[in-house]
Amino acid sequence: MGRRLRLLHRDFTFGIYSRSSVERCHGHSSRRSAGTHSPEVLMRMLVRLATAGSALGLAAGGLVVGAGAGTASAATCSQSYLPLPDSACTPGSYNPDVTQSTIASTICVSGWTATVRPSTTYTNKLKAQGIVDYGYADTSMTSYEEDHLVPLELGGAPRDPANLWPEPYSGSQTAHSKDGVETKLKNAVCNGTITLASARNAIRTNWTTALQVTGVG
Repeated sequence: MGRRLRLLHRDFTFGIYSRSSVERCHGHSSRRSAGTHSPEVLMRMLVRLATAGSALGLAAGGLVVGAGAGTASAATCSQSYLPLPDSACTPGSYNPDVTQSTIASTICVSGWTATVRPSTTYTNKLKAQGIVDYGYADTSMTSYEEDHLVPLELGGAPRDPANLWPEPYSGSQTAHSKDGVETKLKNAVCNGTITLASARNAIRTNWTTALQVTGVG
């Protein structure tokens, strides 16, 4: 586990959780701004990180989630919003290095997202716990994309659990559908058609209507 996860796991394990400890480990200050999270969301992220790091076993070579001792057996996030995530579990968050003034050196540079994309070793642990959190009947890891709600192409936070969720590949509007929306919005931001803020707000609120709301689609 990385330093942040070790500190979060320590606080969770020994019962010394506090809002300040989560903010310190997660990189947030007590000052709230766009992309920061309420204490309730921070607590949920703490549990998700701690559980993903220590309480889940991945069977069949990491392809199926297995519930072991200490794993939550009941869903804590609602599927009723699909194809959107439950905003109480996945509110989305931003990469502070990406602003309107830095897009020319970040998201609008070909290949830039590869420099900030987290490893599958990290995201698969979150995906496994997310499948449990959302109570999906299909527990195959390959049935979902651990998706950034605010995509890296629009400066979404790369490693924040509040910006990552197991998005299904099944259904009428899937993870593949969202990929196309992300690309169109990024291109519109980079050619100056819309602002970064408007693209982020639209996709964070409802990615299925983001193109219409921004006038891109």
